[in-house]
Amino acid sequence: MTTASVDAQPQLPELSVAPVVIPVVSPDPAHEHIFKSKLPPISIPNHLPLHTYCFENLPVTGDRPCLIVGSTGKIYSFSETYVICRKTAAGLLKLGIGKGDAIMLLLHNNAEFAFSFFAASMIGAVVTTANPYYTSSEIAKQLSASKTKLIVTHGQYVDKLRDHHPAGLKVGDEGFTVVTVDDPPENCLHFSVLSDADDKDLKLKETAEEGFDSNEAVALPFSSGTTGLPKGVVLTHKSLITSIAQQVDGENPNLYMTPEDVVLCLLPLFHIYSLNSVLLCAMRAGSAVLLVQKFEIATLLELLQRHRVTVAAVVPPLVLALAKNPMVEKFDLGAIRAVLSGAAPLGKELEDALRSRLPQAVLGQGYGMTEAGPVLAMCLAFAKEPFPTKAGSCGTVVRNADLKVIDPETGLSLGLNQSGEICIRGDQIMKGYLNDDAATAATIDAQGWLHTGDIGYVDDDNEVFIVDRVKEIIKFKGFQVAPAELEALLVSHPSIADAAVVPQKDDVNGEVPVAFVVRSEGFDLTEDSVKEFIAKQVVFYKKLHKVYFVHAIPKSPSGKILRKELRAKLAAAAIESAAP
Repeated sequence: MTTASVDAQPQLPELSVAPVVIPVVSPDPAHEHIFKSKLPPISIPNHLPLHTYCFENLPVTGDRPCLIVGSTGKIYSFSETYVICRKTAAGLLKLGIGKGDAIMLLLHNNAEFAFSFFAASMIGAVVTTANPYYTSSEIAKQLSASKTKLIVTHGQYVDKLRDHHPAGLKVGDEGFTVVTVDDPPENCLHFSVLSDADDKDLKLKETAEEGFDSNEAVALPFSSGTTGLPKGVVLTHKSLITSIAQQVDGENPNLYMTPEDVVLCLLPLFHIYSLNSVLLCAMRAGSAVLLVQKFEIATLLELLQRHRVTVAAVVPPLVLALAKNPMVEKFDLGAIRAVLSGAAPLGKELEDALRSRLPQAVLGQGYGMTEAGPVLAMCLAFAKEPFPTKAGSCGTVVRNADLKVIDPETGLSLGLNQSGEICIRGDQIMKGYLNDDAATAATIDAQGWLHTGDIGYVDDDNEVFIVDRVKEIIKFKGFQVAPAELEALLVSHPSIADAAVVPQKDDVNGEVPVAFVVRSEGFDLTEDSVKEFIAKQVVFYKKLHKVYFVHAIPKSPSGKILRKELRAKLAAAAIESAAP
């Protein structure tokens, strides 16, 4: 996305792919087992800027509701939303933000998130999203990596930014601009400085002839990938448009979103699942988006009833609440016709429990990964001509993409009903990791296959099932927790000689991080003190739930932590604690 007077040098350098460090997946590509969607390929206009694509149906949807702010009831039509996005784009330009510059959205779900995101697209800037509950040090790392020049946030989080830049928050070379959506603290600006700007001279570059390149970055979420510390995932206009189209475009689209729908947006927009599969897909489909800032069961149920929500994008913990909480029976949720669950696997028992509560709704799962754009597979029970789906399945691979399953040891392609690592290829996958050629090459091989680190299989009906993970990432209610990040913090403690972090199964959260810790010689250390040490430095879902003190961390000859052994210790401890 671009605009006139956007000539600043990009802050996000072009990514190059280093030599491949993962096995070539098959010695004979002709004999690879490639899985494709049950739906036919479609024509995808991924040469367009993202905002142009999402607002392409504005002549038809202009007067329809677009954004509904749950906390106030304020409704913005598609036309109003587009106008405010343009004004915000003009405001960003006047504050010195240009092509290739990064802005951070440190926001809960609100209309300003959408205005800022599309405004950045319009001027060729890049949006990096962050969790407002991050600690100041976590935010600082992302600010530094992304070279953020402007932050849109809530006033209550500004002190976290001052910790990063104590000299001041201001426009110019000596700092970054902070814009708040509520009363601005000292040295900050109110969002109206952006949204009330004059856009009459705003000229957007919409085509290659005008200087637009669909391979330019537009979003920079951070992900830990298959291992290691959080890294910037470069998503381009082309990759996001391809992903959206794979979900909602075509002759037989997944009609979980139509212009008649009201879509629940409770999942945080700083997470790629909500940003892509809720906000961006809804904008393209012409659906209204109900923006809800936080989960509180009574408030949520009242909003679902009042706004006659028809489509609910959820994660397993929310499914649990809807299926089990007795308060649900007091509200009319009969308008809900589609429930799409993602971010973590959903078990059959929970699926059945939700169906008994919402018998009129079609329930389906999807499968995604930030680096994959993010959606790899989705349920076709929502399609105009629906396909039956099995319990536990996350659907079939998306259109205009290839999926294969490989043996993790040999890299050889596997056939139906054989479990291996899931790999995906298509225009929707990331361009690469920001300024990290080695990590990029370790994830995307020379043939363009993105290696997910997830273990799964494709059955006789071309449905995808995820059964395990190769990667080390811990999934807490769909949020990523990187063991390496917590391990680095642990070993920074003077009383800790070594440490390892692994996931432990949890009925409510899916997985929780637990630590194995080796005390430094001569030091005394308690479990509570270790937990507190970590809790002060990380967001809530990265906090340790248990600490085990051990004499040594099991490692391979090359020094790699043998997490399988530690997980076995956890399993043994669970069995022992459950014994009468």
